[in-house]
Amino acid sequence: MDSFLKRLEKEILIADGAMGTLLYSFGTGSCFEELNVSHPEDIARIHEAYVEAGADIIQTNTYAANYLKLERYGLEDQVKSINSAAVRIARKASAGKAHLLGTIGGIRGIRPSAISLGEIKRSFREQLYCLLLEGVDGILLETYDDFEELENMLRIVKKETDLPVIAQISLQEVGFMDNGLSVETAFNRLEDLGADIVGLNCRLGPHHMIASLESAEIPKRAYLSAYPNAGLPAYTDGRFHYEGNPEYFRKSAYSFREQGVRLLGGCCGTTPEHIAAFADELKGKAPVTSKKTAQRKDRVIVTSTKVIRRERPLQEIVKERPSVIVELDSPRKLDTTRFFQGAEALKAAGVDALTLADNSLASPRICNKAIGHLVREKTGLRPLVHLTCRDRNLIGLQSHLMGLHTLGIHDLLTVTGDPARVGDFPGASSVFDVSSFQLIEMIQQFNEGYSYSGKDLGQKGAFSIAAAFNPHVRSLEKAVARMEKKQKCGADYFITQPVYSEKLLLEVYEATKMIDAPVYIGLMPLTSSRNAEFLHNEVPGIKISHDILEAMARVGNDPVRSKQEGIAITKSLIEAAAELFNGIYLITPFMNYEMSVELANYAREYSSLVSRRKQHVN
Repeated sequence: MDSFLKRLEKEILIADGAMGTLLYSFGTGSCFEELNVSHPEDIARIHEAYVEAGADIIQTNTYAANYLKLERYGLEDQVKSINSAAVRIARKASAGKAHLLGTIGGIRGIRPSAISLGEIKRSFREQLYCLLLEGVDGILLETYDDFEELENMLRIVKKETDLPVIAQISLQEVGFMDNGLSVETAFNRLEDLGADIVGLNCRLGPHHMIASLESAEIPKRAYLSAYPNAGLPAYTDGRFHYEGNPEYFRKSAYSFREQGVRLLGGCCGTTPEHIAAFADELKGKAPVTSKKTAQRKDRVIVTSTKVIRRERPLQEIVKERPSVIVELDSPRKLDTTRFFQGAEALKAAGVDALTLADNSLASPRICNKAIGHLVREKTGLRPLVHLTCRDRNLIGLQSHLMGLHTLGIHDLLTVTGDPARVGDFPGASSVFDVSSFQLIEMIQQFNEGYSYSGKDLGQKGAFSIAAAFNPHVRSLEKAVARMEKKQKCGADYFITQPVYSEKLLLEVYEATKMIDAPVYIGLMPLTSSRNAEFLHNEVPGIKISHDILEAMARVGNDPVRSKQEGIAITKSLIEAAAELFNGIYLITPFMNYEMSVELANYAREYSSLVSRRKQHVN
């Protein structure tokens, strides 16, 4: 049999369809790749069915047969046995009637920083060597969401073998990868790196995959492939299933041919019936060599460059003059009377913004987006809304950001969020689809006019992005390195955890003074000795100096004297902070907004004195 690359010069070849979908439909819900060892007969039957349906090319059942993914099942030591068995099964099942591709799937998903590129390379090489040693006709790199990963894996394959290589990307948005890279540009770069076939697979059904190919020229050297899904999955009685009609695939076959596709197969939800439909229509047909394309730019086109914002960004204000912002938690109950009394009082105290935590300590409160909107409408006070990674998946985060922008709330503080187990519902899930770094990048992409998936938002966002800085760490140097990384991701300024040491204030100043981003120093008045001990010993990210713990202990359990002492300590810290920083961030304890009002007035007055003194000296 001629090599499949030779055959592609003059004819369209048909590839196989889904493996995991069929195994799932049989009731298999564990590691599909392990079945190469434990149930080889099931894998062989699926290969044989695709060959009988007309597939010229089949792929090994090794999509996730790498160390990193097998480790989830405790199978990381079986990489060689699983991959070797997969090749032997597929080779025998093909009976010389079909070419055999060794499949290696992408590891990074929508969260590229979850696994380091170094780990991926090591895992990839191990799997690649297993496939090459067993003998395959080519290597299929499929379902790559992250283009950086695919480029690196393609370089490794080209260095290790002369076998044909197929490189396929997956799209969330028609015509574009998540980073805004157009399909055509991605194909060109893969072709330049030596891919023999470039294409698309997974995520999209025939309709949107064809639409994505319409904007791409037929590659000059490489051939074009497409492996569409059988539409969108349905979810019934706790199980996913596809209802894609094979007849619909038959109707779409010629559209794929018109786009220049020479290798046509199927991905999730497809069966031998879908592949037979493609084969009946196109197998052996001559490929199309030219077409007209609808040109697209690499970066997603933004419909409007207009940026709508009511106020100057806080990072500009605090660079020019002293600034005081105050946190007042959203109510844990439905009665908002005292909260808005506090907001009115803080507005009268002249604070620059009211910051609203996002279910702090993983305990549910009235949504800070709703409260923030009402704060602006009722008091005119500027809301600075905290946004955690914990409570929303990527869909929810994007929707939340769009809602905030629509309401005119543009000031955000990005935080990881306390784990759910510390809050009122310890059995609740902590989502963490993104890290704080990725959340900052996501918001920055909104400011550039496109979503996390690369979709055009029709308008540039106007978010001002604050990031959290925790100085209560063993290595302040490492904390500052994280700070610099957040700045590179798009953070405009920083807000610290509460500080209870003048010595630490000076250390933070010295460590951060070379960073060109303002810092708001967090200060939270203590209300009792018990409160101080709890914060110091039980709340992550907060440490209180020995002197302050002793000072609070001396006033005992007297609530009036305790609050007075807490205010006095905070005023002393305000004086120390104002000498070094323009930004003061006061955190209201237990809705005691009267304490915050007194401290806000003091902070504004003292900071102004310091500012005038510095100007006079200069």
